[in-house]
Amino acid sequence: MRDVIASPDNKFYKLLKKLDKKKYRDENSIFKAEGEKFLNENINFNKIIVKESRFEYFDERYEISKHDNLTILKDNLFDEVSTQENSQGIIFLYSKNLNTIEDIKGDVVILDDIQDPGNAGTIIRTMIAANFQNLILTKGSVDVYNPKTVRATMSGIFKLNIIYETPENIVKFLNNKNYLKITTALHEDSISYEKIELRGNNAFIFGHEGGGVSEYLIENSNIKAIIPIYGNIESLNVSVATGIFLYKMREKLENL
Repeated sequence: MRDVIASPDNKFYKLLKKLDKKKYRDENSIFKAEGEKFLNENINFNKIIVKESRFEYFDERYEISKHDNLTILKDNLFDEVSTQENSQGIIFLYSKNLNTIEDIKGDVVILDDIQDPGNAGTIIRTMIAANFQNLILTKGSVDVYNPKTVRATMSGIFKLNIIYETPENIVKFLNNKNYLKITTALHEDSISYEKIELRGNNAFIFGHEGGGVSEYLIENSNIKAIIPIYGNIESLNVSVATGIFLYKMREKLENL
């Protein structure tokens, strides 16, 4: 078995603890993902970190000792860097997506100031299910590389092209590339999402859990759309609304 990190003063251990904070994920361009399921994903990782008491289990099943980038932590240290209550005893380090907005090709989903990690994770999974590959978040939105969102995506975070950008640069890009900009917003000239006519490249814009899409993005959209609500409730959860909307858009795209 490899050497085991036993000291809390170890530099790598200190880095692992810091990666719970966005600042250090950004500085190092890496993030953590936790759970046995990632061993079954065909995704290149930078590092495997395993709990000492779980090493034998994982080595027997996956031969993790063959990896040069394996680190073993004493159980008490592993528990300090784990973000799960019932951890399976294995963590992976991955590189963040460093693409820019110019790498976006085809239809795109835009999340404006989304803050809840669970909502972001659910939307990412829904995008994959509805076959949308491009996601832009406005700067200041939830960090999709935080452990809660990574867990909520069920590995979906690795299957999308994810970009953070300012609203101004997003609009500039969409205009330059002749995107049809469709914003979900309750507005005097909003139409039902069922009446939308898609063409070419399309951008679907969804907003903050409480405040919705910003006025700037609404004003710069081509179409403002709503999902009809038939019962006595003010609004839908943003992840639910996004799911309903994207599946309808996928249906329309398949029929173009």
